[in-house]
Amino acid sequence: MNTVQDHLPSPAPDDTTNDSRTSALITGGAGFIGSHLVDHLLAHGHAVTVIDDLSTGSRANLPESHPRLTFIHAPLAAALSDIDLASFSHIYHLAAAVGVRRVVLNPIDAIERNTLDAVVLLRALAQLPSTRTPRTLIASSSEVYGKSDRVPFAEGDDAVYGPTTSRRWSYALTKALAEHLALAHHEHAALPVVIVRLFNTVGPRQVGEHGMVLPRFVERALQGLPLEVHADGSQTRCFCDVRDVVPALQALLDCPAAIGRVVNVGSDTEISLLDLARLVHATLASDAGIRFIPYHEALGPGFEDLPRRRPDLSVIRSLISFRPKVPLAQTILDLADDIRCRPSATTAATSPRKDAPKHS
Repeated sequence: MNTVQDHLPSPAPDDTTNDSRTSALITGGAGFIGSHLVDHLLAHGHAVTVIDDLSTGSRANLPESHPRLTFIHAPLAAALSDIDLASFSHIYHLAAAVGVRRVVLNPIDAIERNTLDAVVLLRALAQLPSTRTPRTLIASSSEVYGKSDRVPFAEGDDAVYGPTTSRRWSYALTKALAEHLALAHHEHAALPVVIVRLFNTVGPRQVGEHGMVLPRFVERALQGLPLEVHADGSQTRCFCDVRDVVPALQALLDCPAAIGRVVNVGSDTEISLLDLARLVHATLASDAGIRFIPYHEALGPGFEDLPRRRPDLSVIRSLISFRPKVPLAQTILDLADDIRCRPSATTAATSPRKDAPKHS
């Protein structure tokens, strides 16, 4: 069976004499995407500092020890008071409260975390001399497009949101506000920022606890339980493997033409959630069946969802060489391997990773 290594280029040698190496700060670096970015940067010879309060991330996602990795277990505001941002060449701001279920069940935490962390970081960067300001990537979300029916979603499209009485849209609004703030700092103080709108990033280390659909499907398939599909499953999404996404994040932050831009990052190949469930069954040789659950039962009364979410990738393709390579079936296999090897929930939050997952 082919592994993901058959679809991805080999990493550059871990050469600490490389003059192009950087010193990167990753907020939320113990999370799903952040930890893969850590692995990618370390593999290419860069020094990495991670700030994470482990509210959703896990120390087990990071190497137990590495001479070029520093881990700071603290809320972002507290950590920033003790470090010199000017010592970094690149900053990746990935810290966020993520997941539809988390936002619906705990909107206050999601709103405050997503808004205030961006304020604190950007304000600290604005206080640095322009010659010492690191390039900064702000991770946003396809949720910013709201419930627009214009498909594919392009970066300059209008955003359409539901009422404030629907918790569903609070996450989108916090991400949109962070984008506005970052762009304002860029325009008024020449802060070198790149904003990326991520579309359904999937892969090993992702968890279904907060509503992420693919790990939910894979976890239930491995348990022999019916896959729970919301509504009738006709809604479509575009899934992109995290190991395709993280090299694009680095490439965009290194691209001068991307500074001050908003860029969609993801796949533009659509699949319905019902077909995704069928693909999980076929890939994992599962016959547990499918159970359809109305939105009001899964996520509360009045929940709104989009029938389609597909990005326009014209901008990213004009900036960098970006072609997702990892097939979705391979992602499912690797995610299943990862889930089988996970420690218990009680140890995952505190135990360091002994080795990188098999296909990382």
